[in-house]
Amino acid sequence: MRGIGIRSFTIVTACIAIAMLIAFGVGQGAARQDANDSASIVMTPLPDQNAPLETFEIPQATPLPKIVPQSAQQINLSFAPVVRAAAPAVASIYTRTAVSRRFSDPMFEMLFGRSFGGNTKPQTSLGSGVIVDPGGIVLTNAHVIEGADEITVALNDRREFPARVLLVDTRTDLAVLRIEATGLPVLQFRDSDTMEVGDLVLAIGNPFGVGQTVTTGIISAQARSAEDGRVFIQTDAAINPGNSGGALVDMSGRLVGINTMILSPSGGSNGIGFAIPADLARQAVESASIGSATIARAWLGIDGQPVTQEIAESLGLARPDGVILSRLHPGSSLREAGLRAGDVVLDVEGLPVTDIASLDYRLGTGQLGEALPVGYLRDGRRLETAVRLVVAPEEPPRDTAEIGGRSPISGAVIANINPALAQENDIDSFLEGVIILSTGRSYAARHGIRPGDVLREINGIPIMRVVDVEAALIQANGYWRIAIERNGRILRLDTPG
Repeated sequence: MRGIGIRSFTIVTACIAIAMLIAFGVGQGAARQDANDSASIVMTPLPDQNAPLETFEIPQATPLPKIVPQSAQQINLSFAPVVRAAAPAVASIYTRTAVSRRFSDPMFEMLFGRSFGGNTKPQTSLGSGVIVDPGGIVLTNAHVIEGADEITVALNDRREFPARVLLVDTRTDLAVLRIEATGLPVLQFRDSDTMEVGDLVLAIGNPFGVGQTVTTGIISAQARSAEDGRVFIQTDAAINPGNSGGALVDMSGRLVGINTMILSPSGGSNGIGFAIPADLARQAVESASIGSATIARAWLGIDGQPVTQEIAESLGLARPDGVILSRLHPGSSLREAGLRAGDVVLDVEGLPVTDIASLDYRLGTGQLGEALPVGYLRDGRRLETAVRLVVAPEEPPRDTAEIGGRSPISGAVIANINPALAQENDIDSFLEGVIILSTGRSYAARHGIRPGDVLREINGIPIMRVVDVEAALIQANGYWRIAIERNGRILRLDTPG
């Protein structure tokens, strides 16, 4: 029994030892797992809602300095002082035109006069104007007063004056009026070329007849050329019907342009407005002051085209720039200064030119008689010369005449084409011959003859001068064969006398 008891005790003891070893091993593994779990929790602790968040810096670009008002006076800055100074010199212009309502019959007019069979109805229109001389000189657009029988200028202080026309220049769409008043507020001219794209401007006028209105914007573009060859300042200041002839002023209240038109499919302002540069407006006032009925501008006597990418490549230019000359009139001042066909005009007084219109504007707004520096390119070399500004010559004499008698061109007013007449009527300065200036309600008009037509032949007789027309009419035999040039095409009229 004792032996069994000892063996049993030994087995029990061994089992207890094994159990203790197993328990110890399991305990160590659990401890290691607890340690690992404890380490994981320490690395990602739950956020404490009351503890401040940890912050760190993100690299950023250096911000631009901000300009902020430094005082109450600066916070209240406005255009009011500019408007207060400029607005009194901007007027409203009202026109009245008697429109006849009658049937048109030349026979009844010949027997009973032009007033037979009808009456008249007054038609009014509205525009704006700018006072530029305290003695009563007012600038406006030519289209504002076109065909008007009566013109009234209404000042900002509600006084009204009848106006008479001193100058009308349809090519530039400018007109100069005079009212009998003195001591008037005026706007001073500013050199338009000193304005830059982005400069602030104010447009002042009387849109839609609601009363004097001020809008603000910037210069959107300089020397913007139109299809008709005119040059404008482009602005996004709102210009609406009735603003025509009003002022575009800078932040000093100086006149930089005469508002004239907008580009809009709806008729309202879309932020694309145009103003006639003050340099050209000043010329209109100066021309009126010496008694001229139109603006006396320098004449170039040239033809050419802008340098395109293809032309630039053929000439070896780095980029398309300037105007390449194709023809120069024998009396052209540019020819006299040494330029010739094929030269590329780059700039005038350091100001770039991009097309014929801008070249005409840069030279045309200079003072007659002075010489302006012109930069040009010839054979890859930049050269410079001085171009003297001269008026268009009146050679040959116009010999203006009205055709009488009974013929298909009776009643037409004709004249010899010369550079001065070509410049006034905005036609090709290289054109020669006899031009139809007007037809009115004449036989010529009834036969389809129009102003601007050039007579080329009458009954087989070539027409070069007015005297040729007179000779051809004398030799008429009762049948007419007339050839005219219109827009570069030859048209023929064959009709019995």
